[in-house]
Amino acid sequence: MGSIKATTKPHAVCVPYPSQGHVTPMMQLAKLLHSKSFHITFVNTEFNHRRLIRSKGPDALKDLPDFRFETIPDGLPSSDRDATQDVRALSDSTRKNCLVPFLELVGKLNSSADVPPVSCIVSDGVMSFGIKAAEILGIPEVQFWTTSACGFMGYLQFDQLAKRGLVAFKDEKFFSDGTLDKIVEGIPGMSNIRFKDLPSYIRTTDPNDIMFDFMGSEAQKCLTSPAIIFNTFDQLEHQVLQAIASKFPNIYTIGPLPLLSRHVPESDFKSFTSSLWKEDSECLRWLDRQEPNSVVYVNYDVKRGDIENLVKEMMEGEEGKKMRENALEWKKKAVAATDIGGESYSNFDKFIKEALHH
Repeated sequence: MGSIKATTKPHAVCVPYPSQGHVTPMMQLAKLLHSKSFHITFVNTEFNHRRLIRSKGPDALKDLPDFRFETIPDGLPSSDRDATQDVRALSDSTRKNCLVPFLELVGKLNSSADVPPVSCIVSDGVMSFGIKAAEILGIPEVQFWTTSACGFMGYLQFDQLAKRGLVAFKDEKFFSDGTLDKIVEGIPGMSNIRFKDLPSYIRTTDPNDIMFDFMGSEAQKCLTSPAIIFNTFDQLEHQVLQAIASKFPNIYTIGPLPLLSRHVPESDFKSFTSSLWKEDSECLRWLDRQEPNSVVYVNYDVKRGDIENLVKEMMEGEEGKKMRENALEWKKKAVAATDIGGESYSNFDKFIKEALHH
């Protein structure tokens, strides 16, 4: 791929929600865009940027060609540098306080002779101030929903479930009285869904719960964006993706991003990680010693007890054997979706042409 002069490169500003489970997929997406000759500005909060420097070392973020890191404040008071920030306070603060400093940052970038003008914004699906900023600036913007389409549809239902009087729950008895096993009717593309299958922020007795309001309203605001990209693939969530597309047709499935990222050309930059913690690579060396297809991936943000139960279930009996076979079959489908010519691979190119170069 030939080089493009910096002044003619498209310039994408990527804005993840400030937690590890959002920063990681946004970094994967940013690398993919960078491999397509985009200049990238990756925007962390000041708090997370300091953590990234402590994790990677002070020189790790320097000299990355056409890839720079910038920061905005999260609006919270200073806290312990190694503390995990309170997600409720952080979420409420980002939606109230980040728009103005973000606009100031884009203004600074546009006045710099060192980088091309900002041509598009890719913001996390729960950082909707990116939509407003793009409207003010008159440039393309897309929302990046980092988790499942089913989760997105679940959050879209929060407001209606509240209006139907189904939530918030009256008291804590709902945890043990069978309420969570009840079927929730009327969710498009998601039949036989129980309360416990919906995003966990629904499990509240507080009608003014910050996270219930934040996640529900941010999902709804995604529908005001010109486009949404999902970190999933069509076969995995076909029905719910169809239901979303019937309301909002400009969606692009480009996942799983860890598999699509194998198409990023080999370089020192490809191996750069965005961990906010000091990494121990011994687990990677252990994985390298295992037989192909002998290890099953468990997603982030799951509890220890959940992992223990899952491992026990997967290792024992006929049901465990079927689960392992199904997992391997879905892995094959995910690889096929991200192969050259696969749906996610093709959707990524389509997303760049239709959404970012609009």
